[in-house]
Amino acid sequence: MNPILNQNLFLVKEHIGMFKAANNYDIYSPENNQIIMNCRENNLGFFTKVMRFTDYKRMTPFNIEITTASGEKLISVKRGIAWLRSTVEVFDEKDRLIGTFKQKLLSIGGKFEILDKNEKPIAMLQGKWTGWDFKFTYENKQLAQVNKKWAGIGKEFFTSADNYVLQIEETVAEDSPLRQLILAAVMCIDMVLKE
Repeated sequence: MNPILNQNLFLVKEHIGMFKAANNYDIYSPENNQIIMNCRENNLGFFTKVMRFTDYKRMTPFNIEITTASGEKLISVKRGIAWLRSTVEVFDEKDRLIGTFKQKLLSIGGKFEILDKNEKPIAMLQGKWTGWDFKFTYENKQLAQVNKKWAGIGKEFFTSADNYVLQIEETVAEDSPLRQLILAAVMCIDMVLKE
């Protein structure tokens, strides 16, 4: 696993765009404000692009690739068409399954069960219905949290761009696949729960 994933604080900025079908993000190090990772949804099919401009946007498939700033692949986040709930798969740099996210039905604020590659639960991602706060927990211990960082009302009002701060607790071991799953889950929050 790339050592860049062992950091504990990340700023995720969505690309600004009025009429955009693809979801693209840059991940910054808040310490030096440098881009350290890119998240790109490259190869969108024609029908997926069209559906992204309809009320069915939350149901469309996605395939996001997270790379280092220099282009080295780190993680892939994939989902097919979603009807009632989403199941998202996360793969490492060699396209090996790391784990999955299973959306819980009828949860207030949004909820995902995070499973390892053997379908064993290793964390829960839960949001609050009153805002944009999400926590990763396991056995009543907080592993990480994601908060929305507003970029300014004018910018957010006229675009669909969002910014997030991801903070991973130091108790999550370095080089743990859980770090990859937590980072991948940030993309799922935006695309599955908040679009």
